[in-house]
Amino acid sequence: MAQFVCNHSEKALALVNAGVTYSNPQLAVFWHFAKVELFLQPLLRSLRLLKNNSAQTGSFKQLTVKEAVSC
Repeated sequence: MAQFVCNHSEKALALVNAGVTYSNPQLAVFWHFAKVELFLQPLLRSLRLLKNNSAQTGSFKQLTVKEAVSC
């Protein structure tokens, strides 16, 4: 019985290692795009607010770039 458990635990460990090795490139690509998306969401929200609040009055013309993209 101990031999059976030992063999299966070694096979499970090898299977997990193979899964990690296979998924590393895909996870790297996923994280790259996730970081870009997480950066763009606040930027788009800020631009939307800027458009809604100051487009009618024209006050956006006096904003610096830093002020325009900050939340």
